[in-house]
Amino acid sequence: MIIVTGSNGFIGSNLISQLNKIGKNDILAVDDHSNKELKKNIMDLSVSQRIGIEEFLDMILKGEFKAKKVTSIFHQGACSDTMEWDVDYMLKNNFSYSKVLLDFAEQGNIPFIYASSASIYGAGTVFTEEKENENPINLYAYSKYLFDQLVRNRLKKGSSQIVGMRYFNVYGPHESHKGHMASVAYHLHQQLKKGDNVKLFKGSDGFEDGEQRRDFIHVDDVIKVNIWFLNNKNVSGIFNVGTGKSQTFKEVANAVIDWNKKGSIQYIPFPEKLIDSYQSFTEADLSNLREAGYKENFMDVETGIKKYLDVLEDWSRNEY
Repeated sequence: MIIVTGSNGFIGSNLISQLNKIGKNDILAVDDHSNKELKKNIMDLSVSQRIGIEEFLDMILKGEFKAKKVTSIFHQGACSDTMEWDVDYMLKNNFSYSKVLLDFAEQGNIPFIYASSASIYGAGTVFTEEKENENPINLYAYSKYLFDQLVRNRLKKGSSQIVGMRYFNVYGPHESHKGHMASVAYHLHQQLKKGDNVKLFKGSDGFEDGEQRRDFIHVDDVIKVNIWFLNNKNVSGIFNVGTGKSQTFKEVANAVIDWNKKGSIQYIPFPEKLIDSYQSFTEADLSNLREAGYKENFMDVETGIKKYLDVLEDWSRNEY
């Protein structure tokens, strides 16, 4: 059995979809299954069992969940809201929950593959997986940073496979439920469905209007990396998962405009609430991932956004 936490969410549901495609259907889907919007993401996927988060954790803590039947754990569940400032809530979801699962995995010698985040690098400009480059600037990033430090200590003991993947800016199908945390590509597309302009921030941190740069990665590429680690259980560590090439928000906007065959860019003031807690530049250093043996190429923004919006359009047509 493969456990996928955050099973109904953005990356979790895309992961289960790909696991199904490679013939893996014995999957325990862990999430809030009472959330109808989230349930839609996996309603057509094959899993062997669905279980709620609290029930799952309770079974593990009471020793009622047997590790010997578990072959791998993909821990994708987390609170990913960078605007959340409730310390207890964030640490419970992103640190305590993760630690329980990591302890369970190590005790059962189960490969443990989890979602970390490039937000850990904060406003830095060096994106290699070293502690000196890490400077989280919001609570979400700090919660991920804390867990990565715990993992680093566990990795020194050389136990079973532990892999942390620092996702950069992921976009693609099944993210609409994320609201304001959905990708910029998704939001810009929605803006063009309602009007003729897409909105980008004016300049910040020395970047001109719309010229802030991020490493935007399509979710399909993220899933390929997850599956690669599943098939390479001898590899452990914390790895960047991005394309290795930053592109501007303006390039994202132009890709969305090109797909929609209409629209222009409107620049809006940079929000005061994001000052000192916003990454104006990210670019994954993929050296460690490549050295570990991952050879696949990644889609650029132009290719990935076309693929993404083609899927959204197909879904929209099939609703009627």
